[in-house]
Amino acid sequence: MRVGLGYDVHAFAPGRELWLGGIRIPHTQGLMGHSDADVLIHALCDALLGAAAMRDIGYHFPDKKGNEYEGIDSKILLRRVMRMLREKGYELGNCDCTVCAQQPRLAPYIEPMRQCLAEVMGVSVEQVSIKATTTEHLGFVGREEGIAAQAVALIEKRV
Repeated sequence: MRVGLGYDVHAFAPGRELWLGGIRIPHTQGLMGHSDADVLIHALCDALLGAAAMRDIGYHFPDKKGNEYEGIDSKILLRRVMRMLREKGYELGNCDCTVCAQQPRLAPYIEPMRQCLAEVMGVSVEQVSIKATTTEHLGFVGREEGIAAQAVALIEKRV
């Protein structure tokens, strides 16, 4: 068994859709980024890659202007990460993710995000935990300048 930790941050940007955990969340702004800026999926990818000692999301999917990853749906990146893990003989035990956002309120979207991520990764929804919290108006998250996410993933070598 191996454990990995992922962390990501994206700033809010007007004129973009907000994607978190693979689903579109209604909000006045989206997140700035090279891809769809799904901060939750990016943190999860880093946790999975880290658990397998396979570097990070930026190494595998660089954010160079005009490349194939510009504007990409982060669910595609997560699918590719899972394929890479399985090629090395690993399977997800479970993952636990936390999204830090002052706004929007995420509680109504937790279950749809869990369902989406489980489907993308080809695992049971029981293996995917997602929580949301605020920072009590402290820091860049509290000032509603962006969103942060953390993820921990346990992977197991198939026998």
